[in-house]
Amino acid sequence: MPPPLLSDEAKDFSDDTEPTAEPVQLTRRSQRPALLVLGVISVLLLGFAAGILVGNPLRQTQETPGTVDVGFSQDMSVHHAQAVQMSGIALAGASDTEVRRLAYDILTTQANQAGRMQGWLQLWGKPFVGPDGYMGWMSDMSDMPGMHHGPTTQNSGPAQTMPGMATEQELSTLRTATGPALDTLFLQLMLRHHQGGMPMIQYAAQHADTDAVRSLADSMVKTQTSEAQLMAQMLKDRGAAQLPMN
Repeated sequence: MPPPLLSDEAKDFSDDTEPTAEPVQLTRRSQRPALLVLGVISVLLLGFAAGILVGNPLRQTQETPGTVDVGFSQDMSVHHAQAVQMSGIALAGASDTEVRRLAYDILTTQANQAGRMQGWLQLWGKPFVGPDGYMGWMSDMSDMPGMHHGPTTQNSGPAQTMPGMATEQELSTLRTATGPALDTLFLQLMLRHHQGGMPMIQYAAQHADTDAVRSLADSMVKTQTSEAQLMAQMLKDRGAAQLPMN
């Protein structure tokens, strides 16, 4: 399982410092990222265990995972990992209560889902990350809106990046942003992230061979569609534009 992407160093205060209200407040603030890391680890482990438990019926009913089941579980785990990372940043530093609430929901939901997908991959004896790139499992996209891979509807092979993923520069900007600027940037990046991942989720919901993967993908469609609508409205209320798809 890939390590959690959230981390921060706790601030240390010398023993001889006179205790005042301000240092206590700073200490609690400095502990928040560490608590978030522990929380994400716990959610990942719970999701991983759920994946193992859900995997047992797969064996009993002779359901064999296909290319879509494996590829989706690998790629969406990576896609989710970045969503968890961005949500942790927003949860620790956003100034708007509604943004923090949304970040918490996304963090806990997607960390759990990633754990489940990684649990399945272990049961199937497959690596957690595809060795040849992303989205090569989406071979026939004739019925997938929003996917553009040239003049044909056939995917030409694995890609080096997935749609909607934030760049390292964007992540760095998000980490250093504060106040309303952080709130807005998080909403912009996460909305694009949801929009970019949706065609993969819809494809898995339609083409996966196992009931477990199709069911999980279907639940992702519902949840992320609702979250995307909420984020679009929150950006509109702030007078901020949506980011173009990368």
